[in-house]
Amino acid sequence: MKKFQQLALVTSVIAGLSSAVNADTIRFWTTEEQPDRLAKQEQMAADFNAKTGHTVEVIPISEKDMGKRATAAFAANDLPDVIYHPLQYVLPWAEAGILDAETNSDIVASLGADTFAPGAVDMAQFDGMTAAVPVDGWTQMIVYRKDLFDALGLEAPTSYKNITDAVRRLASPPELYGFVAATKVDENFMSQVLEHVLLANGVTPVDENGFAELDPTATAEALEFYKLIASASPAGELYWKQSRELYFAGKAAMIIWSPFILDELAGLRDSAPPTINNNPTSRVLAKKTDFITKFSGPSNPEGAGWADIRYFGVTADANTDVAAAFIEYSMDEGYMATLSIAPEGKFPVRRGTAEEPSKFVDGWQQLPVGVDRKAPLGDIYPADTIANIVGGLEKANRWGARERQLSMASKMINSQVINRIVRQYIDDEMSVGMAVKKLNEELAKIN
Repeated sequence: MKKFQQLALVTSVIAGLSSAVNADTIRFWTTEEQPDRLAKQEQMAADFNAKTGHTVEVIPISEKDMGKRATAAFAANDLPDVIYHPLQYVLPWAEAGILDAETNSDIVASLGADTFAPGAVDMAQFDGMTAAVPVDGWTQMIVYRKDLFDALGLEAPTSYKNITDAVRRLASPPELYGFVAATKVDENFMSQVLEHVLLANGVTPVDENGFAELDPTATAEALEFYKLIASASPAGELYWKQSRELYFAGKAAMIIWSPFILDELAGLRDSAPPTINNNPTSRVLAKKTDFITKFSGPSNPEGAGWADIRYFGVTADANTDVAAAFIEYSMDEGYMATLSIAPEGKFPVRRGTAEEPSKFVDGWQQLPVGVDRKAPLGDIYPADTIANIVGGLEKANRWGARERQLSMASKMINSQVINRIVRQYIDDEMSVGMAVKKLNEELAKIN
């Protein structure tokens, strides 16, 4: 069926097809395989069935197995109808023919491309089409003690300069560390933090042709900045665990973390309580905290954010009409249910509708978060903080996304070459010039 016909059918299905004469069953692969999250998706499938008569078989797939499972299913002409998948697969799967890029692009157009976060749409561009439908995402954040910044009249940590100024004014170890930087080479956490820091200064190791030599000036600036925040950190092998523990104890002015810290800051998770005072359920630290999702370096005044975006994809083997209808339902009438699977880590990449531009952002902040206790994010954090957090997706970026080199960039990151050389530079084993030279030499060998 051609796309204009398909979209007309999708619209009629969503508008009120409650008892389909030709009810079909589609298969839906999802990486949200935890029992509670799976249960919510099963309920979404049941709600869609009640509305349309179509059945959705929800099939959990481990994210680490997703690539090889999809490749094997494609070879056997046995792909599921819809796949919920991370950004890293969008362009490779579009190029391979696993995704029906035309249908996915039509779904985005039908929902209204301008109702989505531009960054999420931009990273899925393929031959003039949006190859997959952006669903949700999260941005890495600088988590900082706004009360301490305000007390000294410090500017928010939106740039290398502001962060450097704050570190110099606030650091008084061991009572208070200016920053807790990631320094444990074999932890993916260090890779994510470093990519964010380098992106902030416009540094990338890839272009449209693969490896691209790192800009010497911008890279040196980024490495010198990272060494400064590392020197403001405690000694040792640091990763997400120490970052959170020190910040929760009131002993760190700034850390870089994911939004999964939002509920923990408010004392809603017993396994990770704030220890800044004697009340592990206190919201005191949450009230003292603010967040920055995009920051800049001297060579890139516009700055950048680091984001993890997830997508729905209608596949090449799909029952196209029903698959498209399910995605439209999940991104419109059922979108709050989609986000409720894990609201603290599922920011709405679709802001609202043409008629109600902030409908989904407003609804999302009222979804309960937490583990041992529940509360809406909108009850914990001010409206401007919520807007800032969600707004980070507007400038979301990742190495290789726009250059169609996500696979190459992932190999570079996973090699831990960058982590290792940066750590050697931090430990004064080489000069910044030598570190840049070594990075270029080592990254050029990866293919």
